[in-house]
Amino acid sequence: MSDLLEDKLNLLLLQEICSGNGLEVNLTYLSRRLKRHRNTIRERVESLLSHKVVDRPVVPFLALFREYPLLVVVYADLPEDKRISKWIREDPNIFGAYKVREGEYNMMLFEFQKDIWSYHVWREALVSEGKIPQRRQRTPSNALHFSNKLIVKYQPSAPIDLIEEQFAKGTEIEINEYVLDELALRVLTHLLDGNGIKVNENFLSKRIGIHRSTIRRRIVKMQEEGLIHPPLCRFPLFFTPSNFLLVFSMLEVRKPREFLNDIANDPHVSLAYNISEGRYNVLLFESHIDIEDYLRWEKEYENKYPACFGSIKNNYLSPRMTLSIDQQKVSLGIIRERLRQLEPKRG
Repeated sequence: MSDLLEDKLNLLLLQEICSGNGLEVNLTYLSRRLKRHRNTIRERVESLLSHKVVDRPVVPFLALFREYPLLVVVYADLPEDKRISKWIREDPNIFGAYKVREGEYNMMLFEFQKDIWSYHVWREALVSEGKIPQRRQRTPSNALHFSNKLIVKYQPSAPIDLIEEQFAKGTEIEINEYVLDELALRVLTHLLDGNGIKVNENFLSKRIGIHRSTIRRRIVKMQEEGLIHPPLCRFPLFFTPSNFLLVFSMLEVRKPREFLNDIANDPHVSLAYNISEGRYNVLLFESHIDIEDYLRWEKEYENKYPACFGSIKNNYLSPRMTLSIDQQKVSLGIIRERLRQLEPKRG
């Protein structure tokens, strides 16, 4: 895999497809699959995208977790001003940021880093470059470190099953002022699964200046090597649909193997880690309709596994608390840094 990331044409191609360039929704495919007119499918796709029910098609960069094997979750005390907002939106190490009320902290940042040393250097540079206030002007941050090598579940689209369950019960599903009908839900499911998304090889060929067959061959090779995932759509908030509550949950679990076996098929959980943070040994990113739904979910597991759970620490993050979230930004930062490393050095 390392050789593939040392090839300039591969990196240029990755830069395009991980940005969503050259990717299109195949309306003809969806029309045939769902047995509806092409124009009807187009209307649903455009509505899902314009109302931000689903994000643009992209190629996920799976090598992100190998290039940046450290997840750092930071509770920070930072001013809510334009300078901080710009830094959060643009910094290639910050995956997501939320407003919180956690003791003296008002923000929660999710970062990808190479290692502890790189994180330390990056953090010190933020102060020296004036991107964040000096320590004497704020409460020092509290950082938690988790290894991306210990991910036991990675399924960002899992909560679509929760939406389908609610729809099957007759519940009206409204996301960002768009009410989903049966066809819109079916289209959404296909886009999240990557069905009906195609690569425009002609566009990429002209953009990069290499032959279509070379484009196709290189994409297949990168998929085979586990560098990228086939193109698909994500929820704009990544972990959860836009009208759901995200729960960041650290748990003390006394029977982690049995519990995690259940979690593997639980649509409430999009991301799960084995961790070692004090008394906590499991980290979950969960989607819930509301707090009541979370409490019912927790109670079901307590009943199923008596005396299995010790301490639990939760952060409840509503869509309105979101400051920024964009995994592709982090992926593109890695790709662009690789391209910079290939530039000839000036003497």
